[in-house]
Amino acid sequence: MNGGASPGFARGRRLRSTPALRRLTAQTRLSPADLVLPVFVKEGIDEPVPISAMPGVVQHTTESLRKAAHEAAEAGIGGLILFGIPSEKDPVGSQADAADGIVNVALRQLRSDVGDDLVLMADLCLCEYTDHGHCGLVTPAGVVDNDPTLDRYAAVAVAQARAGAHVIAPSGMMDGQVAAIRRALDGDGCTETPVLAYAAKYASGFYGPFREAAEGAPQFGDRSTYQMDPPNADEALREVRQDLAEGADAVMVKPALPYLDVVARVADAVDVPVSAYQVSGEYAMVEAAAARGWVDRRRAVLETLTAIRRAGAGTVLTYWAVEAARWLR
Repeated sequence: MNGGASPGFARGRRLRSTPALRRLTAQTRLSPADLVLPVFVKEGIDEPVPISAMPGVVQHTTESLRKAAHEAAEAGIGGLILFGIPSEKDPVGSQADAADGIVNVALRQLRSDVGDDLVLMADLCLCEYTDHGHCGLVTPAGVVDNDPTLDRYAAVAVAQARAGAHVIAPSGMMDGQVAAIRRALDGDGCTETPVLAYAAKYASGFYGPFREAAEGAPQFGDRSTYQMDPPNADEALREVRQDLAEGADAVMVKPALPYLDVVARVADAVDVPVSAYQVSGEYAMVEAAAARGWVDRRRAVLETLTAIRRAGAGTVLTYWAVEAARWLR
């Protein structure tokens, strides 16, 4: 009997023996076009403001955002998703759909600057714009009022599409939000504007740094009644199916790494593009560990992005989008 490993056992090792062979036989590909960069633009600041919990990420001025968009286009990433921080907030989030609201101003500038070279996505929610920090209108008892909120979402969607957004991305997790937005867009003649629904958005503990960045933390209570409960996966599929039935063109799972099982199940269940959002807490954990020398930063970043793609996400929203794209080119 001959010694040594059997052909089956040796085959995998042989195909891993050089970097070129590993590239050739890789089952999952990660490219710059798979990545979308979340960006924050703030009204009333003269220079970018660093976000302490997210090293390397800033609240942009409109001018610094324009520069960042050009850099993103040069890096070859798929797109940007915009979040705005207005100077003034009120109970109904008036600045979200105001023609001179910060995101709508930024969208017009970016569409003029980069045209169709980048996909410009507009996050649609009210938490950054309301003085109470919730994702919709609230009753006197402090409960988020679903149906009146849909009217606000419809108005915001139209304003964002008129300002130049290629994609509207509702993230508020209100029941019926996709249907309301689709009706409003179609009624305004924006029939070609797609909706990327945050269909499975969990009430996660990984959003903390984002709330510093977007200045949208709830002033009372939390979002557990309208965002999804972390133990539940079947519910995610129900939410996805509902959003697709209402007219969503693509769906998203948020966060990404703690919910790779959900990403995989959604990707297996639908025939539309699936995105996953690598959220602020995921970013901050790797950055903190890398700063202490506990992980190799570049390897950890690319490994996490590859894992999200391997689970089934065609697009990954990540704060490392431009940097990772440069590594990949």
